[in-house]
Amino acid sequence: MTSTNGAPPGGGRDPEAVSRFVERFAGEMADAGMQRMASRVFAALLASEKGSLTSTELSEQLRISPAAVSGAIRYLTHVSMVRREREPGTRRDRYLLHDQLWYEAFGRRDQILVRWEAVLVEGAELLGPDTPAGRRIAESAEFFAFVQEEIPLMMERWRAQRARQREE
Repeated sequence: MTSTNGAPPGGGRDPEAVSRFVERFAGEMADAGMQRMASRVFAALLASEKGSLTSTELSEQLRISPAAVSGAIRYLTHVSMVRREREPGTRRDRYLLHDQLWYEAFGRRDQILVRWEAVLVEGAELLGPDTPAGRRIAESAEFFAFVQEEIPLMMERWRAQRARQREE
């Protein structure tokens, strides 16, 4: 028997409820464009008590092959959402979420936005400011310039909010 929040009596974790959450959140991330298996592995790490799991633990929990875990980890490491650490005294790797994961992910997006804006500015100039395509591309470049200005302000507000929450 579980409570309305999916936890069994006594405050333990309900593995079935955790599994449903992992699959639901992974589905949302996949719908947003992330690789499906990487989404599942990331969601499993996010839902784990310590924010870290081994390849074997991920394989067993998600019922996927070690090769699938490896491919997902390779992707998640490449996009800096997960890091790999060697378990002391073993040959096993443990996969961990980065501290301040979302903050870091948004911070890295700024680099992408800079590149996109530069290419869009060139495209707008190439197509001409008086053409429909040139205006559309110029507006896209302006949008990315605006977002680049806003991200640092938003991140500062986030840091301030986190600091207030930790003080309380």
